Amino acid sequence: MRAAEAAAFARGVSADDLMEQAGEGIARAIAKFFPGAGKCIVFAGKGHNAGDAFVAARSLAEAGWEIETRLAYPENKLSSLTSQKLSALRQRKSGSGLHRPTVVLDGLLGLGAEPPLREPIRNACREINSLRKTASVIAIDLPTGLSGDSGAADDDCVVADITVTVGFAKCGLVADDALDFVGRLEVIPLDALRAEERRAEVAVPEALRELLPRRKYSAYKNQFGRVGLVAGSRGFAGAAVLCSLGALRAGAGLVELFVPEEIYEVVATAAAPEVMVKPVISYADLLEEPIDVWALGPGLGKARAAEILALIRDAEQPMVVDADGLNILAKNVVTLKEVRGPRLLTPHPGEMKRLFPIEKTSRAGWARKFCDEYKVTLLLKGSRTIVAEHDLPLSYNTTGTPGMATGGMGDVLTGVCSGLLGARLSPNDAARLGAWVCGRAAELALSRGAASEESLLPRDVLDHLGAAFLDLRAGAGCPS
Repeated sequence: MRAAEAAAFARGVSADDLMEQAGEGIARAIAKFFPGAGKCIVFAGKGHNAGDAFVAARSLAEAGWEIETRLAYPENKLSSLTSQKLSALRQRKSGSGLHRPTVVLDGLLGLGAEPPLREPIRNACREINSLRKTASVIAIDLPTGLSGDSGAADDDCVVADITVTVGFAKCGLVADDALDFVGRLEVIPLDALRAEERRAEVAVPEALRELLPRRKYSAYKNQFGRVGLVAGSRGFAGAAVLCSLGALRAGAGLVELFVPEEIYEVVATAAAPEVMVKPVISYADLLEEPIDVWALGPGLGKARAAEILALIRDAEQPMVVDADGLNILAKNVVTLKEVRGPRLLTPHPGEMKRLFPIEKTSRAGWARKFCDEYKVTLLLKGSRTIVAEHDLPLSYNTTGTPGMATGGMGDVLTGVCSGLLGARLSPNDAARLGAWVCGRAAELALSRGAASEESLLPRDVLDHLGAAFLDLRAGAGCPS
C-alpha cells in the first residue's frame, strides 16, 4: 500500500485526490450495508484516516444521514488536509434526527500506527466499543489498535462489525487472531493505485465479476453442465435436497441427484421438481453416467466407503468433495495423488484436521502445505474462507455473517460450486465465486429483514442467491 501510494504521487496524483476517492468509496460501502439513511457518529484522529472519514461523512450527509463528529484531538492539531475536509463536512446540512440505523465510524488511526495505544486514542476506542452495544461499528482501513502487518491487537482495540479497507487489504486484516476485530472485510479499490504481484489476495467483486459473463441469447441447458450429485443417507435426506437446490440456483443446466434406494421415495418427494432424483444400487455404476460435473458427500454416510473412494479416484470429470466424502478420504488420503480429474475439496476445520493433521500453524499455512502435497483445489471453510491451489495466489473470502454458523450451509455451498463448475469455471474460480455469492446472499437476507443472525437458515441463502449474483454484476450497492 505504501509503495502504491508513493508511485501514485510520483505520477502526479495528489493526496487530496486519493482522499476524495477513498472517502467516496467508504460512503458507498456504508450505503451497501445500510441502504437507509441513519445516524453516523464519526470518531476522528488527526491524520489522513480522519480525512477519509470526513469525506465519507460529507457524502452520507448529502444522502440524508445525520452526522455527529467526535474529535480525539483539538482542531488545531489536525493535519492541514484533514482540517479542510472537516470544514467541508460542516458546510453540508446534516439529516434529521429520525435515524435508523446508527453507525459508528472509526477514523482514529490508519496504516502505520501500531499497538500499544496511547491517550487520547485509547479512551476513544473504549468509547467506540461501548457504543457497539447498540450501534454498528465500521473501521476505516483497519480497526484502531490493530497492527496492519501482524494482526496483533491492543487490549482496547476497536471491535468492528465491518472494516472498509482502502486500496488493498493489509496482511494484518486476514490474520487468524484478527478476525473478531475486523469483522466483515470490504475493500475499496482506488483507480490511482496499482498493485504488484502478490502471494495472496482477497476476493473482491471487481475480480470475480469477470468470471460471470452474460449468457448468449442462444444459450441452451447443455452449455451449463449436467451436474451429478451423490448425497444423502437415512436421516440425512435434507443435505441432498439443499445441495441440489444450490446447484440449480448457481445455474446448472441439469441436476441429477443420486441417492441410496432406501431413501429414494423420501428425497423424490422433498426435492425440487427441477431435480432428477435417481436411486443408486452400486456407486461403481455411476462412472458410466453421462455427467459433466460431480459433487459428492453431503449427508452421504460411510456405509459404502470403498465404492465412494473408487468414484473419487476414477471419475474423470471435475468433482466437488465435501462432508462424508472428505471423511472417507481421510482414511486413505493418498487417493488424492491418484485422482483422474480435477478435485475441489471443501472441508470445515474439523474435517481438515482429519484429512491433514499437522503441527499448529496458521490457516493459510495449513492450506498452502496441503496444496503443496496434493495437487487439488482447497476451499477451507470458516469466517474468512480460504481458497488455495498449488502455484496460484491464496484467496481470502470477504463476505458472510456469523448467522451462517448453522447446519446445511456447507451443503448449499457444495451445490453452488458444482453449478459453477458446470458453467466451465475452473475449480479455483468456482470456489472463490461460490464462497463469495453464498456469503453475500446471507448478508442480503439480513439487510433486507428476511432473517436475523439467530434465525438465518440455508434456505434464506438459497432464496437470496439470485440477488447476490445481481449484486456482483451491478458492482455497488444492493439491487432494488
